Amino acid sequence: MKDIITAKEAAEKIKDGSTIMVGGFLSCGAPDCIIDELVKTKVKNLTMICNDTSFPDADRGLLIKNGLVKKVITTHIGTNPITGEKMHSGEVEVEFYPMGTLVEKIHAKGSGLGGVLTPTGIGTILEEGKNIVEIKGKKYIFEEPLGADFAIIYGTKVDRYGNVKFEGTTRNFNTSMATAADVVIVQADEIVDCLNPDEVVIPGIFIDYAVRRGS
Repeated sequence: MKDIITAKEAAEKIKDGSTIMVGGFLSCGAPDCIIDELVKTKVKNLTMICNDTSFPDADRGLLIKNGLVKKVITTHIGTNPITGEKMHSGEVEVEFYPMGTLVEKIHAKGSGLGGVLTPTGIGTILEEGKNIVEIKGKKYIFEEPLGADFAIIYGTKVDRYGNVKFEGTTRNFNTSMATAADVVIVQADEIVDCLNPDEVVIPGIFIDYAVRRGS
């Protein structure tokens, strides 16, 4: 059985200087309640790994807006002008990756691999400072695995064993992030006794804590 905690208790586990993965594609599949509580803790100097920084007044965007984040590792920030402003002022460091590259770096960590080779970015500024590997006459950028201290993810339903079900496109980055962090906390719309095995997308072995939305 997994520990079922409140959003406030989940947020309090994250300390200054932590590296956190936060699920969601814009606001779809984002663990908004945990983020709301995290803002209240006023932790600082976080490194956030995410697909995007959402919107200024929504989920991941609130972490940027309220000054909790010192560095973002992401694919784009175009929907959140505050992130761009803080990047240009030097308040927040932003490290960009193509979306496929970012998710494969996370996959590599979750799978225990030493890294991934990708041709994406060859001949551009993305290859600067990176190891370039040539295989059969084709060049690849070597990308190291990417993990985190915490992953804060979303699930539509979670059972008491930590198994997670998703509906629609809410799974996005959540499934990959669940495998690549030391502590994984899932926010669910509903917590049930036991999911049908056919519904399980993330096995409970990857989940440490579950939070019911609104708790």
